[in-house]
Amino acid sequence: MTFIFITVILILWELSGRLLNIPEYILPLPISITKALIGNFSLLLSHGKYTVLAALMGLLAAVLFALIISYFMDKFQPIKKMLYPLLVVSQTIPIVALAPIMMIWFGLGIAPKVFTVALVCFFPLSINITEGLANTSRDEIELLKVMGGTPVQIFKHIQLPSTLPYFFSGLKISATYSVMGAVIGEWLGGNKGLGVYMIRSMHTYNVSNLFAGIIAVVVLSIIFFKVIELISWVTMPWDRKGEEV
Repeated sequence: MTFIFITVILILWELSGRLLNIPEYILPLPISITKALIGNFSLLLSHGKYTVLAALMGLLAAVLFALIISYFMDKFQPIKKMLYPLLVVSQTIPIVALAPIMMIWFGLGIAPKVFTVALVCFFPLSINITEGLANTSRDEIELLKVMGGTPVQIFKHIQLPSTLPYFFSGLKISATYSVMGAVIGEWLGGNKGLGVYMIRSMHTYNVSNLFAGIIAVVVLSIIFFKVIELISWVTMPWDRKGEEV
C-alpha cells in the first residue's frame, strides 16, 4: 500500500507540474530529480561516505557517553536528580545554534560534525537506557543476590535483558538523528559531505540536485534504522514475538 501511495503522489506531482508549468528552480519534476540522482550518483556516493563516517563516529561516541552517564544515574540517585533535569533542558537548545560554536572550537574538519552528531544522539539514548535500568525488577536482583549471584551475573541475567529493549529503542531514534546531525554540521562548514553538496546545489539554484541530496539523506537514515532494527532482532531473540525483520 505504501508503494502504491508513493507512486500515485509522484504521478500527480509530475502531471500537475507539467500542467501548471511550475519552474524547475521552484519545484522540479520527479523525472528531473531521478535524472539528477543518476547523473550525480558517483558525486553523491563520494559525499555520502564522509557523512556516514561522521554519523557513525558521532553515534558511537553518544552510545559510550550515554552508557556511562546512565550507569552513574542509576547507581547514584543524587547524580540522577542533578543531571536528569539538565538533560531535558539541553534539548531546548537548537542544535543549529550550537554547531557554529563547535566550528570555532574544533575547526572545519570532521571533529565538529562528530561532536554535533553526538549531541543530537545522546539525549534519546541516555533517557532510554536510564529508564530501562530503573525498570529492572528489584525483586529479581535481590533474589539473585540471596542466591549468591555476583554483580556480573546480576547484570548479565537481569539488568541486560531488561534494558536492551529500551537501549535499542533509543538507538533507532539516534541512528536516524545521526545522519541529520552530520548534515547540519556540514551545512555550517566543511568541504565534503551531503550537507556541503546540498548547500552548493542551493547556491546554484539547482533544485533537482538539492532534492537528490535530500533523497540520499533519507535513504541513509532508513538504512541506519534498518541495520539497528536487524541488530536488535538478532540480539534479543526473547523479544521477537514471532516477528521477522
